[in-house]
Amino acid sequence: MSRKRAAGYLAVLAASFTLAMVAGWLGEPIDNGAYDWMFRLARPGPAKTQSILLSIDEESLARLGGMRRLRAFMAEGLERVAAARPKAVVIDLILADEDDPEQDAALDAALAKLPGLVLSCDMVDEGRRWEHPLPRFKRRAAAVGHVHAEPTGGVCRQLPLVKVAGRERRWALALEAFRLSRGAAHIVESPEDLEVGGVRIPAPWRESRMMRIRYASEPVEQISFWELKNNPALAERFRDRVVFVGMVAQSAAADRFMTPVSGAQTMAGVEIHANAFETLAGGRFLVSASNVAAAALSLALAAAGVAAFAFRTGWLAYAAAAVVLGLAHLVPYWMFTRGIVYPFFAPVSAAWLSVVGAGALQFVTVRRQLRRTEAEKVRYQHAMHFVTHEMRTPLTAIQGSSELMSRYNLSEEKRKQIAELINSESKRLARMIETFLSVERLSAGQMQLKKEAFPVRDVLDACLARARPLAERKQIRLNLEEVAEAILTGDRELMEYAVYNLLTNAVKYSPAETVVTVSARTEGDHLRLSVKDQGIGMEQHELRKIFQKFYRTSRAEKSGIVGTGIGLSIVEQIVTHHGGRIEVTSAPGKGSCFTLVLPAQAGTRVEPA
Repeated sequence: MSRKRAAGYLAVLAASFTLAMVAGWLGEPIDNGAYDWMFRLARPGPAKTQSILLSIDEESLARLGGMRRLRAFMAEGLERVAAARPKAVVIDLILADEDDPEQDAALDAALAKLPGLVLSCDMVDEGRRWEHPLPRFKRRAAAVGHVHAEPTGGVCRQLPLVKVAGRERRWALALEAFRLSRGAAHIVESPEDLEVGGVRIPAPWRESRMMRIRYASEPVEQISFWELKNNPALAERFRDRVVFVGMVAQSAAADRFMTPVSGAQTMAGVEIHANAFETLAGGRFLVSASNVAAAALSLALAAAGVAAFAFRTGWLAYAAAAVVLGLAHLVPYWMFTRGIVYPFFAPVSAAWLSVVGAGALQFVTVRRQLRRTEAEKVRYQHAMHFVTHEMRTPLTAIQGSSELMSRYNLSEEKRKQIAELINSESKRLARMIETFLSVERLSAGQMQLKKEAFPVRDVLDACLARARPLAERKQIRLNLEEVAEAILTGDRELMEYAVYNLLTNAVKYSPAETVVTVSARTEGDHLRLSVKDQGIGMEQHELRKIFQKFYRTSRAEKSGIVGTGIGLSIVEQIVTHHGGRIEVTSAPGKGSCFTLVLPAQAGTRVEPA
């Protein structure tokens, strides 16, 4: 792989990874949606739960006296629960206000009989202090836990295991219930986790001890106060289980949230706390991948997407890219099934950006190579046309001369003349081939120009001597007006070819008995070498196209003059590689003037003899 191509793929990799990180930072809603989708897809099968709900539903409120009689029927129900000896009882109601003294007394008596009682507290005054249960109720509790969850986008996916208000910390209701159900006296803390009764809970302090709730595949079993009153035998279901008591009635429950498994429906807060307890009891925790691990996954997918096109082409590259995209979508889910939550949007973005970017780069590279190949093919075809056109004259002379020598008995002097002609035309043909090859190598960037100094007068004298026989056949006079004593730097043979081509074109496209004028004068540090004829001329719109290969003007085609339109394109390449330019003025029926403007060292101008 070339360095330039490798640098291009590395740039695609860096850009893909950077954009994916930015997209992941901005794509939290997409990550949350993907998390909910994976949660529903990977929900575990039914399992025996260790908790049960004693709920206050709409029917219980309607039949047992409503909110006005709430503490009275709660006391009655809790008396029956206490008789079943549950492991712990969690009351998800803030018992902070005084009520009817008789009801408060009955509730206090019922709470005194409950083992492992956990009461609720709430943060008030914008989180500056805790609102605790009444002292008469609080003294009956083995622990007081907070009721706060932290939903994102209205969906409760996790809850903080600890909250701080003022200088007082409170553990979550579910965590306190789990501690009491395991008979643990304390919760042991470390920077990375908590430990309760020998169970390690991954909840780093840097993440506010957040725990993702592993919602059960089936709703937690629920018995209402009304059902328990009508059927006291249901109290046996509470034996050796953790009982969560709370409001589920839609008309009275203030803490209802959507969850990954509830869809558009909401779930009561007490049921969310029960699911958090089941997460702790089951020990099947969902742990967020570290930022380094998430970035490493994105980088690996981006590298794989780039490598698919950097080292493969065709269907193999596209097949490899499809595999990378498939992995980008499947790896987060596969890790989720193993309890590790990776972000979804960043890895998928890295894979798509790298695949699209590397694929586009490969497409551009292949197209560029195709254009280069086509250009080389066209150049080769042009070369063949040039060889056919430019070499016809010397080959004809050599062929005719050799036939004369073989068919006729010529004198020694005539044979010597023909041999000299064959020799000169052969050398001319060799120079022509070398000139052509040099121009082609220049066009392809495979050759450096010679850096030799030569007088412009020598170039003109040589070209006029070669062109004069052609001009005499048409009775055209070659007129050398003035020649500056200037020195050119470059390749003399190529420059002679350029000037000679202009002279032969001037003779070819001029009527008989006209004049072709040649001049060379300096302007500052440039030489202006002009060839002016009195020929057929050109239209103004054709002047922009005459240096294109194979282009011929309409007047030239109508006149029947033989030509291929290659010579001027070669002249332009020669002049351009010498750091110059060509200026053309022409008008139909008034002739043309081609001027080569070249860098030169000016000397003293002298008039020709």
